[in-house]
Formats: sequence, structure tokens, C-alpha cells
Amino acid sequence: MSKRLYKVEFGRKLFGVCGGLAEYLNVDVVLVRIVWAVFGLMYGAGIILYLVCAFVLPNKSEIEP
Repeated sequence: MSKRLYKVEFGRKLFGVCGGLAEYLNVDVVLVRIVWAVFGLMYGAGIILYLVCAFVLPNKSEIEP
């Protein structure tokens, strides 16, 4: 089974993008949230990328049977 990037429904704070990315990379979700917040505050592109991912990525329940 190949790895797929998705949003999570349970344990999410905003849209579930960081939770899905943390599961994909097999790291703690807090680490992903901190890194994403730093990039969002420093460069601003992180905010735009987060919003794009929030609308493009499917939910976990949509891709699992």
C-alpha cells in the first residue's frame, strides 16, 4: 500500500492538515505545527500553502474504506 497525504478529522485544530502531514512523515504533530507556524510567520507563504492544502487534500475518511 502506498502512502497518501490527507487531512485528519480527529485531533485536528483547524483543518487537519498538520495532523495528516505528521502521520505521513511519521512524526509528532506538535513538531509539524511548530515548524509550520514558524514558516508562516517568517515568510508568509506557509499560510497560503496551508490554505491550499486545506482545500485540496482529501479527508482521511474519504480515502480509506
